[in-house]
Amino acid sequence: MNLWVEILQIVPKTPLSLRTMSNQTQVTEFILQSFSEHPEYRVLLFGCFLSLYSVALTGNVLIILAITFNLGLHTPMYFFLLNLATMDIICTSTIMPKALEGLESEESSISYGGCMTQLYFLTWSASSELLLLTIMAYDRYAAICHPLHYSTMMSKAFCSILAAGVWGLCAFNTAIHTALMLHLNFCGPNVITHFFCEIPPLLLLSCSSTYVNSVMIVLADAFYGILNFLMTIVSYGLIISSILKMRSKEGKKKAFSTCSSHLIVVCMYYTDVFYAYISPVSSYSAKKSKLAGVLYTMLSPTLNPLIYTLRNKEVKAALRKIFPFCRN
Repeated sequence: MNLWVEILQIVPKTPLSLRTMSNQTQVTEFILQSFSEHPEYRVLLFGCFLSLYSVALTGNVLIILAITFNLGLHTPMYFFLLNLATMDIICTSTIMPKALEGLESEESSISYGGCMTQLYFLTWSASSELLLLTIMAYDRYAAICHPLHYSTMMSKAFCSILAAGVWGLCAFNTAIHTALMLHLNFCGPNVITHFFCEIPPLLLLSCSSTYVNSVMIVLADAFYGILNFLMTIVSYGLIISSILKMRSKEGKKKAFSTCSSHLIVVCMYYTDVFYAYISPVSSYSAKKSKLAGVLYTMLSPTLNPLIYTLRNKEVKAALRKIFPFCRN
């Protein structure tokens, strides 16, 4: 989460806040502010969000169907793409129903349990996607830099272990953060200046110490954001170096085409994440946080299937076999 905002949270709440906590009422529901500060754009935003959700859901479901029912796509690259599409569906479906409700009614409430559930699935899918993008970069590195050993390096069993490890590790990590959040007290106010439940605005509402939460989040940021980004950069550095050493122009073109779609997705997703969470304290604002939320929870899941299908002849061919009426 926002690295600088989390560092601010490292300072525990004052003893006075802890003493007065017993005289406060525990919050049982939160109010999602959504985009209520711009009521004039409510209808427009509702239409845009509904369109994004529809395209994201349809595109990712089509990718899952194409890969599942076409034996020619049962390769490591498409196996990880199937996992990516599944994560995108979870991410958008966790956020969009409440976001649309908030735009319809200007302001929507969410129960305490519903907020924690939304927080869990959003964090789980978002962190899983970061890890998966790193694994997909390694897959492209193995395919381009070690083509003769690719089948051994990326065996079916190894790919299954990697995918299970991503889902399991991120589920465990998210469970820790959610459990720490459940131990916090929320005495009011209960208005979340966002259109979904996210860790930074929730920490700001807590009336108890958020020290442990903040330390754990900074560590998670370092691992999921910085470390994974560096590993992806190293993978693509080796890939580009290997491609430049190829003598055949056709070979270079083919090598670039096999990783260009993934590289576009990586650049887009990390740009969204860094914009959302790595920023100076002075520039942090609710408006910026909402914009960043739209980018990585709605725009990225919508564009991912379009990027992979529009630039991939194999996926398009697989979709034509499933839906013969799709000829364009």
